[in-house]
Amino acid sequence: MGFIAIILIPIFFVLIQPMHDSMQRKYAWYDKSLMNRVYWMHVVMAIIYFLYTVFNRSDSREYFRKTSEAYNDWLEPYTTGTQFIHFLAYPFVNWLQFNYEMMMALFAFFGYLGFVCFYCYFKENMPKPLTWHGIDPIAAVLMLPNMHFWTSSLGKGSAIFLGLGMAIWGLSNPPKRWVLLVLGLLLVYHIRPHVFLFMAVGIGFGYFFGQQKKIPLWQKWAVVLVTIGGMVLLYDKILGFAGLDSENVVESFDKFSGKRSFELSKSGSGVDMSNYPLLLKLFTFWFRPLFVDAPNALGIFVSLENLVYILLTIELFKGKVVRWWLRSDALVKSSLVIFIAASIALSTTMSNLGIIIRQKSMVMYFYFFVVLRYMYYRQYEMHAVAPNDAVPAAPDMHITEERKPKYVRNKQGKILLKRGLFQVK
Repeated sequence: MGFIAIILIPIFFVLIQPMHDSMQRKYAWYDKSLMNRVYWMHVVMAIIYFLYTVFNRSDSREYFRKTSEAYNDWLEPYTTGTQFIHFLAYPFVNWLQFNYEMMMALFAFFGYLGFVCFYCYFKENMPKPLTWHGIDPIAAVLMLPNMHFWTSSLGKGSAIFLGLGMAIWGLSNPPKRWVLLVLGLLLVYHIRPHVFLFMAVGIGFGYFFGQQKKIPLWQKWAVVLVTIGGMVLLYDKILGFAGLDSENVVESFDKFSGKRSFELSKSGSGVDMSNYPLLLKLFTFWFRPLFVDAPNALGIFVSLENLVYILLTIELFKGKVVRWWLRSDALVKSSLVIFIAASIALSTTMSNLGIIIRQKSMVMYFYFFVVLRYMYYRQYEMHAVAPNDAVPAAPDMHITEERKPKYVRNKQGKILLKRGLFQVK
């Protein structure tokens, strides 16, 4: 990397420290040291990605070349999709004279800010320490190398990851963070409109059906109506971006997904998924490659991470997860709907493991939130008795705090209350 780009790394680190200090003062659960470790992990993966671009073709170089050569003013590339990355990069490349290496460092920093947002989203809703096989699972998912690799370069990956993080943390407290929520959704929409559609569906569903008593009914309806309004206004544009016919969405999507899947299956890491049932397509999208079908050394490395995904998924089979989800709050429902909707759409249009590995980095943290929130529920909330569910004491009885009632079994197996544990007024 260029010398100035290397200097940017410690500069960004120093600049982010006041934000960490402020967050740590404001929130008892915020761990500055953890987020600093995440920063250096992200820097390491950004350097590895840069070395990867030296010996392999990368879209990041094309992003930089077009941004520096193809436009005469800043607003010219303003549109959705790939050109929006040119729009974001234009002031830095053409006004501040950032070179390719500096732009890689800048967008890697954007990706890191996305991790900060997701960390805040996790911990705000799971403030107590969570353990899984003796480790902190939240810290573990923040350190997954593949997630850092694909969010550490000039391109859509880092920018949309930041947008998703901003949107979901803003959604955690809309009245206080509505600006963050709106900016995040706008960023997602401009980069990948179809992902914005998944977000809108998930947010609307979660807020309407989520079991959050502290959210007033009018606020639920407001979020749902704003979401539906945004989808209606942007419906044709989103479908047009995806190449679908608004008059016949299902048929045009079938044709598009079949064509796209066939094209991607012809590449070196292609997998012919056209005849797979939906569940097998989803399994491939979520958990492959898995060692035996790894296309290269990077695939073996990713296989280890996919094994972690499987181990986390096993946690969902402990207990009554469906009943828990039906009674869960808006954020859990929204996260799962976003994850499932995006997974179905992406898995039916992709047959290239390399593309799958890159694309699923957008949505896996929504899945992690659901899994970790269920683990948190089992660890802290499942056996807790709500105040309204507590059985009131008899009016003529008083239980002393020093002597709590104990129960024993007689020889016939019946449960009896030991005598002498109640004091009659």
